[in-house]
Amino acid sequence: MKQSSTIDKSPYGIIAILLAGAFVSILNSTLLNVALPSMMEDLNVTETTIQWLATGYMLVNGILIPTTAFLIQKFSVRHLFISAMLLFTLGTFVASIADSFPLLLAGRMVQASGSAVMMPLLMNVLLSSFPVEKRGGAMGVLGLVMIFAPAIGPTLSGWIVQNYHWRTLFYMILPIAVLVLLFAFFKLKDTKEKVNLTIDTLSLIFSTIGFGGLLYGFSSAGAKGWDDVEVYGTLIAGVIGLIFFILRQYKLEKPMLDFRVYKYPMFALSSVISITLNMAMFSAMILMPIYLQQLRGISPLDSGLLLLPGAIVMGIMSPITGKLFDKYGAKVLAITGLVITVATTFSFSQLTETTEYSTLIIMYTIRMFGMSMVMMPVMTNGLNQLPQRLNPHGTAMNSTLSQVSGAIGTALLVSVMSSRTKFHAEEMIESAKATMTEQPSAEALAEMQHQLMMKATLEGINDSFLVSVFIAAIALAFAFFIKRPQPADEKKKEVSLTEELV
Repeated sequence: MKQSSTIDKSPYGIIAILLAGAFVSILNSTLLNVALPSMMEDLNVTETTIQWLATGYMLVNGILIPTTAFLIQKFSVRHLFISAMLLFTLGTFVASIADSFPLLLAGRMVQASGSAVMMPLLMNVLLSSFPVEKRGGAMGVLGLVMIFAPAIGPTLSGWIVQNYHWRTLFYMILPIAVLVLLFAFFKLKDTKEKVNLTIDTLSLIFSTIGFGGLLYGFSSAGAKGWDDVEVYGTLIAGVIGLIFFILRQYKLEKPMLDFRVYKYPMFALSSVISITLNMAMFSAMILMPIYLQQLRGISPLDSGLLLLPGAIVMGIMSPITGKLFDKYGAKVLAITGLVITVATTFSFSQLTETTEYSTLIIMYTIRMFGMSMVMMPVMTNGLNQLPQRLNPHGTAMNSTLSQVSGAIGTALLVSVMSSRTKFHAEEMIESAKATMTEQPSAEALAEMQHQLMMKATLEGINDSFLVSVFIAAIALAFAFFIKRPQPADEKKKEVSLTEELV
């Protein structure tokens, strides 16, 4: 992709505007989670229906992100970013005035269609603007946005919902989005030669079925169970769609999403580590609110505040780890960070009904400190091996895998928690029956069953964290094979993954 003269001379102004747009779009992705119960009551819809505000947003992102490699090559940074920001702002406005659920859902999906472009576009600009030896620091700043924005979302949302109407969440985002849009309109002045690219219709159809089916299937599995026809039906359709999509890309001279990025060993390795770590990361994000609010009776705001120090530490560490990456490479950082992640995740598998709030804060903060040393360095190390022409495809692939692995991690850990809770509940009830000497009253029996279910749920959460330990340990094992790559010389014969790792 031919870069603009503006980017070549001074990338910082453009990057600042892109970072601001990415920040509000990523913050928006987690902002509604705490507010869903209030919205459900206000709009008079069921829990299953209201979840579509989160599921629909994720689906639109997952379907559109694979097209971003094509969009980045086809359009200039200016046109693409302004279009994306305009869609995001329009969606935010529609959601802020929505007086019915269908209108609110439409607003959220329009928001998602804009936000899907933000991260791949920003990552591609960073890769194109900085030489390999300086990319770590630049990507560290991006890591701050990627990690800090979704992490503060629940805390901010909890405070707003506790004190104001849920519409304030959109009222707060809207002026920021308008401001970023105005800055982009007047400040982004890049130029780009017209590129004669057309999107392949079959690729778009297969991509939508493949990634959409996988995301919907995995995101539904936690609530509906793996044996639900809607779950395994969409998963099967997703797998078939994805296979056809991949085969189609290898037949095209200019693929929509080029899977040849996996010819480069360090990029392939970074994908494996990122997928497993992303799945492990969701354990605390999904299981902690259940433990804190349902088992411990801690308010949503206090639950969000517990996560805040970890978000702050991760935000502070991202630029620092970026600089360390430039100096020492990804291997030392990844191994150190993953050892911390595995140890702290194991400590979360030992939760009790009386674990101190302060202990939970410390454990979670240290865990986030460990993860901050892994995510962006590993991702940047993989992208550094790709030739310039494959940068849009590498960034689009990373963003797509982030969505899919998040959905898989959520589904897996929730289903483990549910099945193990049921197992422990049955075991505890049988044990309690065996020790009974007389039949308790109906009230006492109900109370006993409630207490046993609480204990069983706690054991189910601990078991789910243990699975998360195993997943993080897989990432740790792969981290020992990381090497500092050089940008690929496409004139040379490609090195196989086995040869590179050995």
